Amino acid sequence: MLIRKASGHELLALWGCRDADTAPPTARFFFNNICEGNAVFWTLDNDGELCGELYAFLNLGDKDFADGRNTAYLCAFRVKKECRGQGYGTGLINAALEDLKQMGFRSAAIGVGIDEPQNIRLYSRLGFSTRIKDCHYDPCGMDENMQPVYEETAWWLLKKDL
Repeated sequence: MLIRKASGHELLALWGCRDADTAPPTARFFFNNICEGNAVFWTLDNDGELCGELYAFLNLGDKDFADGRNTAYLCAFRVKKECRGQGYGTGLINAALEDLKQMGFRSAAIGVGIDEPQNIRLYSRLGFSTRIKDCHYDPCGMDENMQPVYEETAWWLLKKDL
């Protein structure tokens, strides 16, 4: 299993989008930020098949998430079911954290649903122990007007020093 940085075009393919112009708003937001250098996309590559993904946004409007200098925001962390439980997800997050540290960031934030005990345990084990705030929107999940989508269920923004 290879952990590598991937392109915006690979994101579109992974998310089932033909191109950026016809992609849903969130995919377009991710694509544009990757292409502009404001987001980094890491993947788990299993002989050319992308089986995991993780993104970091470097600067967002809400500075609790990413301030462009000290804190980056990890999001959209996914590992295909058949690849879970083998340490690949932990390796992916650790590789991303090391890259962010090398870029000069001193902390990373990540969101987790209150009803996601497995992710809460994983993130806690990886050192995301400071709860920054409760959230009702993801600054990277966009509606058709390219505005963050409000979510009924609250989730936590956690932080880790690098």
